[in-house]
Amino acid sequence: MNLRDLHYIVAVADLQNFGQAAERCFISQPTLSMQIKKLEESLGVQLFERSNKKVLITQAGAAIVESARRILEETQNIKQIAATAQDPLAGSLRLGAFPTLAPYLFPALVPLIRACLPNIRLILVEEKTEQLISLLSKGELDMALLALPIEEELFDSVALFADEFFLAVASDHPLAEKSQVEQADLVGESLLLLDEGHCLRGHALQVCQIHGLDEQQDLRATSLETLRQMVCAGTGITFMPKITLREDPHIRYIPFDFPPQRTIGLVWRKTSARTQLINTLKGLIQTSVAKIQAIKPSLPQ
Repeated sequence: MNLRDLHYIVAVADLQNFGQAAERCFISQPTLSMQIKKLEESLGVQLFERSNKKVLITQAGAAIVESARRILEETQNIKQIAATAQDPLAGSLRLGAFPTLAPYLFPALVPLIRACLPNIRLILVEEKTEQLISLLSKGELDMALLALPIEEELFDSVALFADEFFLAVASDHPLAEKSQVEQADLVGESLLLLDEGHCLRGHALQVCQIHGLDEQQDLRATSLETLRQMVCAGTGITFMPKITLREDPHIRYIPFDFPPQRTIGLVWRKTSARTQLINTLKGLIQTSVAKIQAIKPSLPQ
């Protein structure tokens, strides 16, 4: 058994397809199948159940794959420790963020990283929260910006900033001239929300339950920008995080008198050896957020 074999079985377990796993590992499918067959024979257990249509992992295979993941992660940590010893602020940085944050934070953050961390090769990943957690667990991300709390024993995290929610309404909506939104203003209103899987949807639904809003069940968007355009068109109202606000004559952003918010934090594996880089990145993110939030759209007087 060697590290190459461990990469092979993890790839098959992740993709549940020998052809796709072979592509990920840059080998032919017959070679991959032969190597895994040899590994099964040497271990004396079957790792995968194969058929023409699907690949299923056996109970023993699942336990072995999890051990393989840990071994590969520790191998990566060894390489990372060695690289960090030479230059703690160099190498690749795979940073993730979810879709209602990434497009608004990354444009301000990336230039700062390039200027302050010139030896870092930055790789950005935009995915929903569940997928980011999975990638982080597998060692396929170094760090991720997520809405806290994240209940995972594998991770450490630090809160970086609070992102207050505003009510977004069309400029001709009856609420558009209010200086603040009160609970009574929301009763009976229908709220536009994102599709399932977006953490912002969960935050908004919590506010709905507390303050008497109803979701428009037949109208959901896959992005915050689509929601913004639906609000501009007068289709409904929605919540917008402060970091996403921008000047638009067709839309008004109104603060709440019961300010709901999400807490954004940086999350990384406890086994990470990149403490100096984490600390540097925390400061750069907070600087970026301060610059973004200093540019405020016009609010009702």
